[in-house]
Amino acid sequence: MTDKITIEIDGRECEAVPGEMIIAVADREGISIPRFCYHKKLSIAANCRMCLVEAEQGGRPFPKPMPACATPVGNGMKVWTRSPKAIEAQQGTMEFLLINHPLDCPICDQGGECELQDVAMGYGDDVSRYSERKRVVVDEDFGPLIATEMTRCIQCTRCVRFAAEVAGARELGATGRGEEMRIGTFIAHTVTHELSGNVIDLCPVGALTSKPYLFSARAWELTGVDGIAPHDGLGSNLRLHVRRGQVMRVHPRDNEAVNETWISDRDRFSYAGLASDDRLTTPMVKEDGVWREIGWSDALELVAKRLKAADPKKMGWLVAPNATLEELYLAQRIARDLGCANIDHRLRQQDFRSDAADPLVPTLGLPVSELETQQAVLLIGSDLRQEQPLLAHRLRKAALAGGRIFCVNPLKLDLNHAATQIVGTPAAMLTDLAAIAKSLGARGASGLNDLIGAAEPTDAHADAAAALRQAGEQDAVVLLGALATAHPDYSILKALAHAIAEAATCRVGYLPAAANSVGAYLAGAHPARLAGAKPAETSGLALDGMLANPPNTLVLWGFEPGLDLIDPAAASAAFASTDFLVACSAFRSASLESVADVLLPIGAFAETSGSFVNANGTWQRFQGAVPPPGEARPGWKVLRVLGNLLDLKGYDYRDGAQVRDELAALCDASPLDNRLQGAFEVGTPSEPSALTRIGTVPIYALDPLVRRAPALRQMPMPGAEFAVYLHPDQAAAEGLAAGDRVRVSQSGAGIEAHLVLDDHIPMGCARVPAAVAGSEELGAQMGPVSLERML
Repeated sequence: MTDKITIEIDGRECEAVPGEMIIAVADREGISIPRFCYHKKLSIAANCRMCLVEAEQGGRPFPKPMPACATPVGNGMKVWTRSPKAIEAQQGTMEFLLINHPLDCPICDQGGECELQDVAMGYGDDVSRYSERKRVVVDEDFGPLIATEMTRCIQCTRCVRFAAEVAGARELGATGRGEEMRIGTFIAHTVTHELSGNVIDLCPVGALTSKPYLFSARAWELTGVDGIAPHDGLGSNLRLHVRRGQVMRVHPRDNEAVNETWISDRDRFSYAGLASDDRLTTPMVKEDGVWREIGWSDALELVAKRLKAADPKKMGWLVAPNATLEELYLAQRIARDLGCANIDHRLRQQDFRSDAADPLVPTLGLPVSELETQQAVLLIGSDLRQEQPLLAHRLRKAALAGGRIFCVNPLKLDLNHAATQIVGTPAAMLTDLAAIAKSLGARGASGLNDLIGAAEPTDAHADAAAALRQAGEQDAVVLLGALATAHPDYSILKALAHAIAEAATCRVGYLPAAANSVGAYLAGAHPARLAGAKPAETSGLALDGMLANPPNTLVLWGFEPGLDLIDPAAASAAFASTDFLVACSAFRSASLESVADVLLPIGAFAETSGSFVNANGTWQRFQGAVPPPGEARPGWKVLRVLGNLLDLKGYDYRDGAQVRDELAALCDASPLDNRLQGAFEVGTPSEPSALTRIGTVPIYALDPLVRRAPALRQMPMPGAEFAVYLHPDQAAAEGLAAGDRVRVSQSGAGIEAHLVLDDHIPMGCARVPAAVAGSEELGAQMGPVSLERML
């Protein structure tokens, strides 16, 4: 354990660690020292000089005021932050910082919460002695998310250090010296990193502000409400700023165990989707192909009547994995109380052969904070920066600390850290993992052993195996991501991942697809799991079974079938054959209206209270910040009333907390480990095809809310545009060139798109994004596809 030393700050004795900076000790002790460039998560720049303090060591005073952010403590050191000498230095610094700053506080979005304003009140003067010409800086366009007013910049370089050290993308930099220093992008381009919005919080003045929020409200008009991010499996802690029943902006809330002090752009800007023009605000019923509005009582009585009359064995429930824990629990409870076990939340999974042996509750397998300490990570089927931006940040920290990252994927990733990427077709992913398993001497079921025995390890496979074995149980992990889930042989990938982890004596983790994927298992929204993640005696139909044998009666909860399901074409055909389909949604969409008979409006993110369970099993509760629009109601309330109308017992809940507590009591003994529940026959791998579709889900197309956020839709992210992306050599082999119009055909369906050349795609594959306009006409997210050049 590190020895402690004692220092004195403003007459107060403080414990410190040798080498710690004065400002860090002062912050811990609650002693205020002004600063602009210092931030606890960034490197020390010491360029603003606002934190100058008087200090002495061993009875000998330092010859001049020292920057508290860059002066390490020593035993017996004495520091004065409010002495005449310190205050004079701080006031002098403040005067220099203000000489070029414009007097535009009344029109600045930072007004009222500006660090420069706050510090100027304490250390500035009411009259400026500066009479020369002020500096003026021409603004750059950073894109649709970040507004710039660079004349206000005080050159603290927090944004530059964030881009280089945290984002890992040197998109911002400083040119020039002195007052001629400029912060910019070197070459004119949009700042596109998935964490870029954090520079808005970091900027201590109004130089970088939120473009979607620009000139919308003043800080003193806003009320803060705590929230949890509703998109990826991390569950970032948020602070929602509300005015007059409307979410105006979203900021991060510190939680070192989850999101540290950052949030992704997806979590920050998706709130704008709440004001989408296609919000569903009134219950609607389809009569003779025409939609008409209907009252809640009539709508719920109609739904209850049809559910009562339905054959439970021919009924199905599909629920979004970002629904709240309370909604998921009540939905599955109603289904099972009616005698229906056909309920599933795994909307983007293709292969369900291993269901009986799967972990009861697949989780990350380790605390989120431990990701950054791993010495070896094998990432299987995951474009992590797109799927889980802040988990990608944790892995980047692991790589910078010397950890080895290995990726087995059907496409090459744009990473911001060193990694060994093993790229091949979906079929090649199986042989690559089998080769790593063989290098470790792994064994499994008979079918798996045949696959492992036939593998021929290369140096890359042997290197990955050696790194995992050397790191050991606590410092190595094998992670399965969204592209693995969409794989037609996901069960085999899983079996290989567990075999590798067992042979290397390390852990296995699952990267949850959505905000409440882990919670869905605990709630029982699964054909083989009861509430509390208890194994069901009799398993119902999973998603694949419901698409192959469509139920007569179907309930959809919180998603758009054309964009949020693994196989939109199969879903469209299956849903069209149902006798009665009710959809509960916050939004209207063509794919819902084409198949539904009744639409029920439910609250979206920030409009309902509830709970999410994040990737490592942490329960996080939140309250609604604003009321749902129109006649929309929180989802758990809709289900509570529906349960009562169905004459089911035990649906007299007072509030959502009572629903959560009921489920929590059932989860007391639920094991949150990733052990397989038994061995399973892995089966025969799918037949390789001449050309395989890789249907990646773009970062800003994950769910209905994100897809409707205007600023995020404008972001020029790679692979987000609906097109066919081919390796240049593959395009040449197909007789195609960049920009050609091609017809993409899959599962009997097809659509036209243009061709983009991309050397990140392996030979034998075509990247055709899922969850974007155009993709709803196609089949499985990962499967055989054919191309035809259009004349």
